[in-house]
Amino acid sequence: MAARLKKDDIVVVISGDHKGARGKVLRVIPEKQRVLVEGVNMVYRHVRKSQRNPQGGRIRKEAPLPWSKVMPLDPKADRGVRVRIERLPDASGRVVGRRVCAGRGGSGAVLSDVTHAERKGSGRVSPGGVGVPPVKGEKR
Repeated sequence: MAARLKKDDIVVVISGDHKGARGKVLRVIPEKQRVLVEGVNMVYRHVRKSQRNPQGGRIRKEAPLPWSKVMPLDPKADRGVRVRIERLPDASGRVVGRRVCAGRGGSGAVLSDVTHAERKGSGRVSPGGVGVPPVKGEKR
């Protein structure tokens, strides 16, 4: 399944203490269904003195928050929107997915393209970057 949120997307927090805050997605953690958003959900990390950090002390850093609490920002409507994946043939005839702003109030703006290699599949990738179907009898 293609991702609704990706690294470097601009998102809006829709609930919780940071409601209304906007930021760039620094990291997506699909195993825990969480995202790390720049400047949102800041916590203190108490760090012991070490060679890496000779000063020690408290460091402010972002903590992950559930991805259900954020929505991608529609660049045209300037608000959080739902996302749908449109599958369209490109110039060479291959089917390419595009993440598009959807839902009520969605402008239909394209957020990004989803290439075949990014989607879950065989795991095989050709030199051109396009996913290749698995060869019969091949071990993965």
